[in-house]
Amino acid sequence: MFIKMPKDQKNVLIDEIQRFFYEERDEEIGKIAAEAFLDFCFEHIGPSFYNAGVQDAMKIIQERNQQADDDLHALKRPLSR
Repeated sequence: MFIKMPKDQKNVLIDEIQRFFYEERDEEIGKIAAEAFLDFCFEHIGPSFYNAGVQDAMKIIQERNQQADDDLHALKRPLSR
């Protein structure tokens, strides 16, 4: 599995998957099936969300670096002739 998480947090997600299947699809699935579905999502869908998060972080860092660059240029003093 690509994503590591505490067992209690994983159990919460498994419960949410079971609840989703019951409420939205009128299907009762067990913990093993819900965990298999969660593992599938982590492996096949998770990397897309992870990459989107990395891309968002890169954008924020670039914006902050640009702001820092602008701030530093504003501190420059003119040279006397």
